[in-house]
Amino acid sequence: MSFDFLALPGAYELVVIAAMVIATYSTRVIGWLLLRDREVSPRLARVLDAAPACVMMAIVAPSFMTTDIRDLATLFLTVGVAYKTKNMPATVIFAVVLNGLLHHFF
Repeated sequence: MSFDFLALPGAYELVVIAAMVIATYSTRVIGWLLLRDREVSPRLARVLDAAPACVMMAIVAPSFMTTDIRDLATLFLTVGVAYKTKNMPATVIFAVVLNGLLHHFF
């Protein structure tokens, strides 16, 4: 049995991960800097509350266009876990682990 999936990331992967971290947190810091001294209207607050779900859908939506049964199984089971638990970190961990296991064993 090969454990290649446990290999450490190379330099390229680390640079990509670092870039994603910078992009993610820079948007949060910039938003905080722009809005920290302002009163936010209820309408803007609703828009800002909906933004993370919109981003997540933009990431997940292309998965609906696959014909790979493993990805479809992961997608539909993850939607069920998200609906049942309403816990984003647990849902993401579930999806990553399930998709990894399905791709490794099937």
